[in-house]
Amino acid sequence: MSTPRVPGRAEDRGMRSLASALAAGTVLLDGGLSTRLEARGHDVSSALWSARLLRDDPAAIVAAHAAFAAAGAQVATTASYQATLEGFATTGVSRRRAEALIERSVILAREGQGEGWVAGSVGPYGAMLADGSEYTGAYVSEVDIRALRAFHRPRMELLMGAGADVLACETVPAAAEAGALVAEAVHLGVPIWLSLTTVVDDDGVVRTRRGEPAADVYALVADVPEVVAVGVNCTAPAAIGPTVAAAAVAGKPVVVYPNSREVWDAVGRRWTGSPGISPDDVPGWVAAGARLVGGCCRVRPEHIAALAAALPSAFGTES
Repeated sequence: MSTPRVPGRAEDRGMRSLASALAAGTVLLDGGLSTRLEARGHDVSSALWSARLLRDDPAAIVAAHAAFAAAGAQVATTASYQATLEGFATTGVSRRRAEALIERSVILAREGQGEGWVAGSVGPYGAMLADGSEYTGAYVSEVDIRALRAFHRPRMELLMGAGADVLACETVPAAAEAGALVAEAVHLGVPIWLSLTTVVDDDGVVRTRRGEPAADVYALVADVPEVVAVGVNCTAPAAIGPTVAAAAVAGKPVVVYPNSREVWDAVGRRWTGSPGISPDDVPGWVAAGARLVGGCCRVRPEHIAALAAALPSAFGTES
């Protein structure tokens, strides 16, 4: 299946593709969209997370994207991480309406970002469950690859059909789900980046949250042209350096967008530690192959602005 050309994509606006830009240098991603929305007083505690605002307050999503763009972000990631047909159905939203809301996420990102690229967020199956299992991947023992492909397919089609430049297949906790997403991207003929959520074990081996060696997962996509970048997100900054090294086996640009350095104190019910990402870490990540750099949970526009000052940029280059 080929994806139709939709006005608004980079190539339709005279810009080079994201893959071409990555070949030229680094590109700055946005930060934690839900973090920004929550900071502005919006409730993102429901099972739909930030996707609720696609229906209830789309202007708030545009404003959040615009804040990151003003800080220097060159890629806006849509508010579709937890936007699925199944998830919307549990709240009484019809399939047709759910499809329109997923498509709206691209339109809102484009409106807020202005120039630049839009990445359609494709969160893992566990995000739809809203039970924290995207950080364990436990569901892959019960949901096979065929079912995972069927689950992801409609959202991937809708996001690309609405004009996304690339799909951000992110926070992927298990090799099986990574395989399902890549297989679907190949079937649909659409560009994706594949971003695992990782941990580093006591022996220094980078692993998926399910426990598989991350390097083995990255190696599987080395010859898949639909995968334009591989890497890691929703992970502590300390794990980024080792994961970039593991991702290098794919021979592709590396995407990194860690969480803030803060740690949740469950007893005190508060975040502790230093907010943001240290710009001092960025040159080492870039030297090791990182080409898409941004932030995930608790990373705010001001933190992205600090990263922008530390990054050489490919943005604005001519096609």
